[in-house]
Amino acid sequence: MELSLKKINVKHILVGKPLKSTDDDSHLLTRFQALAMLSSDALSSIAYGTEQIVTVLITLSAAAIWYSLPIAALVLVLLAALTLSYRQIIHAYPHGGGAYVVSTENLGANAGLIAGGSLLVDYMLTVAVSVSAGADAITSAIPFLHPYNLIISIIIVLLLMLMNLRGLRESAGFLLVPVYTFVGATVLLLVVGIFRVLTGDVSYNATSHVGMAVPGISIILLLKAFSSGSASLTGVEAISNAVPFFKKPKAKNAASTLTMMALILGIFFTGITVLSYYTGIIPNAKDTVLSQLAHNIFDFNGVGRIFYYVFQFATAMILAVAANTGFSAFPMLSYNLAKNKYMPHMYMEKGDRLGYSNGIISLAAGAIVLLMIFNGSTARLIPLYSIGVFVPFALSQTGMVVKWRREAGKTFWRHAISNIIGALISAVIVMILLVFRLADIWPFFIVMPILLAMFYAIKRHYTEVAHQLRLQDEIVTHEYTGNTVIVLVGNVTNVAVGAMSYAQSIGSEVIAVHVSTKETYQKDKEVETEFKTLYPDIRFSIVESSYRDIVKPVVRYVDLVSKIANKKNNTVTVIVPQFVPKRSWQNILHNQMSVRLRYYLSWRDNVVVSSYSYHLKK
Repeated sequence: MELSLKKINVKHILVGKPLKSTDDDSHLLTRFQALAMLSSDALSSIAYGTEQIVTVLITLSAAAIWYSLPIAALVLVLLAALTLSYRQIIHAYPHGGGAYVVSTENLGANAGLIAGGSLLVDYMLTVAVSVSAGADAITSAIPFLHPYNLIISIIIVLLLMLMNLRGLRESAGFLLVPVYTFVGATVLLLVVGIFRVLTGDVSYNATSHVGMAVPGISIILLLKAFSSGSASLTGVEAISNAVPFFKKPKAKNAASTLTMMALILGIFFTGITVLSYYTGIIPNAKDTVLSQLAHNIFDFNGVGRIFYYVFQFATAMILAVAANTGFSAFPMLSYNLAKNKYMPHMYMEKGDRLGYSNGIISLAAGAIVLLMIFNGSTARLIPLYSIGVFVPFALSQTGMVVKWRREAGKTFWRHAISNIIGALISAVIVMILLVFRLADIWPFFIVMPILLAMFYAIKRHYTEVAHQLRLQDEIVTHEYTGNTVIVLVGNVTNVAVGAMSYAQSIGSEVIAVHVSTKETYQKDKEVETEFKTLYPDIRFSIVESSYRDIVKPVVRYVDLVSKIANKKNNTVTVIVPQFVPKRSWQNILHNQMSVRLRYYLSWRDNVVVSSYSYHLKK
């Protein structure tokens, strides 16, 4: 019985069928979808934001934990300033780009590239940190998987990459469940916690009273705690980078989504910090602050135990998918850099599903490299997190101050106050990191100069290419008197005969070239005899190769013929014959010598390289 198999397109199975490029915005995001897709990084940071503050304070004493309350208040001030500022950025720059575009336009190209480069690295770190934290959560629940942390992290990255390659709507749809489950579980935690506090069901166990004098407390310790807690604000800028992904009106929907995200983040961060202080939670290596809080609030008995595990599962899920913020923002940032010729133009191309596929794939590759370098260790990846986001924060806020100074006139202060506050606080955090965390963030100062050098090299290349391709006032043309055609002949087959026929139709002089090695001497003579029988009037040259290499002898021969042809004022065309199997998978059964030959010959000046394809029918 004969079976007919339909052609299977693996790409369509993994990524989906191509979408048409139309003005229809059905593939774009609503606010409800965008909140899930672009807020996962920021919202997931509450899992470690409060803990980062308390962990620094506890190095002095447990009594110092009450300082987490004023520090959290200062973090909220920064959050409010950044939210107001990025709302302004969204309306002022509705085509996206965030800190990079703002810094470039108002502070110059160098500041823009520092902001853009910092965010590119930070988005890779976002993905690496998020998936490694998610893998930690998975292996904590299933201990026998712990040796495979790195492999699990890489698998999560690849799954997120495939999900994003499938398009905005599909990836947003996937994220709705983990993000909104986490939001619902956290709301339940706070509501139950506040209710139990008000009813006296949870006792006051704070390690010290608010305002209590703590011996040894210093401004340096408080600043370090503040800079650590500010890590909760990573991901706030992502929405301003991704404005083009929203449904119309884009800027209005993006600004509304940013406000909703900031309100949720602020409420969650405040509630968790206050309840953690009230219940007297102290960080320990085996149980996170958030886990201890959920354990206390849900009362680890009966139904409370179920709620605790639901909350822990939701936390693990959002940590795992928090990386998606990077997958949404990185491609748009790459697009803006490429548009200004600082990154390859391939980052401006949309894939089959109308997303910037090259940016998505590059981000996944970069995150996997980071995971492999740091062996999937969350603790080793986190220190680079803050510097990568607060440098762009400081630059973008400063850029907006400059913009309002230039445009707003007498109403400057009304427009710029939030930007000034954001710029000052962000600059202070950067200085704290430089002074107190340099041992942790030093790789940033190696990566950034390399990135900047790469940006400038790419820009210089595109500038030089444009200059050389641009038509001058006086156009110089060259009249050729003939065309010397070189046909590469391995064996006398239907492929060679077809190539020779084509060569004779375009060339004033045709040369057949065959590469010979010592092992094939007898066969080479047979090929020459057979060829001369068919084409007695065409020159047949045998080029000898001592090292069984075909490419180099052919290139040398073409160079020699090219010099002679140029003296005759002839063009030189090299025809590389090849046969094309009926089915694409059959290509792997044959050598790819024609590809290598075309590649190396393409670098020769004044030589045209052409392929002659003979299509097999069976």
